[in-house]
Amino acid sequence: VQLQAFGGGLVQAGGSLRVSCAASGSIFGLSGMGWYRQAPGKQRELVASFTSGGNTNYADSVKGRFTISRDSAKNTVYLQMNSLNPEDTAVYYCKAVRFGKDYWGKGTLVTVSS
Repeated sequence: VQLQAFGGGLVQAGGSLRVSCAASGSIFGLSGMGWYRQAPGKQRELVASFTSGGNTNYADSVKGRFTISRDSAKNTVYLQMNSLNPEDTAVYYCKAVRFGKDYWGKGTLVTVSS
């Protein structure tokens, strides 16, 4: 399984950004795709994800601002980020689960300037 993230960049506080994650390779049985982030000096944390049942989970800090969605035909998961603030600055990683094994993309940097 290969995961490639797109769409990071620099945005001003209050702005919006969308990141995408495309899965390729052995994608049969993929589940639980989602986004995590790691800010400098902090641990990696869940941002938003799909459960194996298709429901969504969001970190409390992004509820109401971020929306996760997916295009199953394209094996792609999106994260729409609105009302960004400097605390959202981090490397955003895509994660997928396949038969109990975690797969991670390389990450894309999102920088929010004040």
